[in-house]
Amino acid sequence: MGLGAHLLGAQNALAQATPLYAQCQGCHQANGAGIPGVFPPLAGHVPEILAVKGGREYLIQTLLYGLQGQITVKGNRYQGVMPAYAQLKDEEIAALLNHISTQWGNRFPPGQGPFTAAEVRAQRAKPMTAAQVLEARNKLGLK
Repeated sequence: MGLGAHLLGAQNALAQATPLYAQCQGCHQANGAGIPGVFPPLAGHVPEILAVKGGREYLIQTLLYGLQGQITVKGNRYQGVMPAYAQLKDEEIAALLNHISTQWGNRFPPGQGPFTAAEVRAQRAKPMTAAQVLEARNKLGLK
C-alpha cells in the first residue's frame, strides 16, 4: 500500500471516529442521499463539485464557514442550512472531505488526490460568511 493510500485510510478512519461524522449523517444520511428539499445528497454530487475549477476550495469553505440559501443539485432545490465547523482542526476537516469524496461510489476526479490540512489552512486564512460561500457555489455553475 502506498503512503498516499495509507494516509487517506487513516484520515477516513479519523472521520468515521469523530462525533462530527455522526452529525453529518443526521442531515446527509448514512447513505449520502440527503433529505429531499432540505439537505442535498453527497453521493454522486461531491465528484461533480470536485470536477469544476474551484470545487475543492468551495467544499473546504462550506465546512469552514457554512452555507445558507437555496441551492440546486441535479435539478432539485434544497433550502437547508449547513453550519460552520471552523472549530475543527485542519486535519479533521481534510479527513471529513476525504471521506465524503470516497464514499457511496464517489471518487476523486483523475489527477486529484486527497485533501490536505495545508489546503484547509489556506482557506481558513480567507474568512468568509455563509452568504459568500453561497456566492462561491453559484459561480461554480453547478445545476
